[in-house]
Amino acid sequence: MSYDEGFTPKNKKSIFTLIGEIPALLVTLVKAELEQLKAEMTRKLAHAGIGIGMLLVAALLAFFALATLVAAAVLGIAVALPPWLAALIVAAALLVLAGILVALGVRWLKKGVPIPNESIDSIKADVHALKGVGKYDH
Repeated sequence: MSYDEGFTPKNKKSIFTLIGEIPALLVTLVKAELEQLKAEMTRKLAHAGIGIGMLLVAALLAFFALATLVAAAVLGIAVALPPWLAALIVAAALLVLAGILVALGVRWLKKGVPIPNESIDSIKADVHALKGVGKYDH
């Protein structure tokens, strides 16, 4: 009978000793998994923070570019109409666009209320399965 490397009959433990070590091993496993999760999330959140910062700077630059385009539109229309009327026309167009975007945004928000119904149902099913109540897959 051959033994694996590092395993000798002296290292044999009784089944009761092995069973007794299971809770400590499970606790160690859970702690290690949580540490790995924490390290991974810290790394990913740092990358997300940098990405969000860059997106905010890009949004600020886009805002200034849009303001410049609005001014250009007013000046362009002011060639044919009085400047006050050109500014009024551009402002009205922007308000109509804003109203359309508000209506679309409200419609999208009503469709996707952020309640994780599927996850809640799954957790409830898991709890029922653990209790042995209700229908569940074996």
